[in-house]
This record gives sequence, C-alpha cells and structure tokens, in this order.
Amino acid sequence: MVLTQNTPRSVSVQNMAARAPVQTGKFLLGFRKWYYNLCGFNKYGLMSDDTIDENSDVKEALKRLPENVYNDRTFRIKRALDLAMKHQILPKDQWTKYEEDFPYLSPYVDEVVRERKEREEWTKK
Repeated sequence: MVLTQNTPRSVSVQNMAARAPVQTGKFLLGFRKWYYNLCGFNKYGLMSDDTIDENSDVKEALKRLPENVYNDRTFRIKRALDLAMKHQILPKDQWTKYEEDFPYLSPYVDEVVRERKEREEWTKK
C-alpha cells in the first residue's frame, strides 16, 4: 500500500509527527522532575544552586549576591546540615518543588567566569 496525501492513514502519521515535539517535551519535563526528586537535595529544602561546589569563581559570585538572597541561601544550607546530622528530612509539603527552583547563583557565576576569561585574554597580550 502506497501512502499518499489522500489516504486516511497518512493523516494519522501527520498528526503523530505534529504531536511528536509536544510529547517529547512532556517526556523530558517528566524525566527532569523525576531526576530532580531523585537527587534528594530538595528533601532538605535546598535549591539546585545551593549544591554548586564552591571554587574561586563561585566564591566571588557569592560576594555579588544581594544580601537577602545570600541570607536565604545560608539559612537553607544550615537547615540542611542540621537535618542531615539528625538523619531527618523535611515534611513533604516543605520540600523544594521543581517549579520553585530557579538558578539564582548561576548568572553571577557565568558573569565571574566571563570576566576571568577576559582578564586572562588581556594578560596574554
């Protein structure tokens, strides 16, 4: 059987092809949420940027954070350490949700890295 534009089967193939990006997007979103919960830091009330390893670039970015954001980060980390020492987690309604987690530190880190690379380029000349 040859599929042409007029065959009913080709319509369903076209519909499936049109829906594929949507289905893939939903699948990836579901996978991201699953992996986010699997990591476990949200059970302590941490955000993903709270888990970034503190190298020299991150330390400089932390200095540039607004005071209230820095204080919120410090509170989350101290609470997580306290819970970990007690072998406890937060009640589920207090877990950080995937939708509430946003990159508050990453833009500052990117800026610091960009500036460092620019300085290195200038020193090479």
